Amino acid sequence: MSLQTFEVLNVKCGGCANTLKKALEPDYGNIEVNLETMPRQITLDINEDQIKNIRAKLLNIGYPMSDEELGNFETLQTKAKSFVSCAIGKIS
Repeated sequence: MSLQTFEVLNVKCGGCANTLKKALEPDYGNIEVNLETMPRQITLDINEDQIKNIRAKLLNIGYPMSDEELGNFETLQTKAKSFVSCAIGKIS
């Protein structure tokens, strides 16, 4: 495992950060979310063979990595998902 940082889209606030942590920590341990950079960054200990899985998980909750190749529909879809995920993160 090595500490790696990934740029993630659609992360706007602490609610989004809470959602990311809640979704990822069971599988990846401690997650740091940097809300001071743009695009936002997450840092975690991860094996190279886990990157494909975390990409899919991030995309599924509406926070794709910044280097994802998304079409217009997928971009709108991830923004909608991130809006819902953010709201849930604020409540939790």
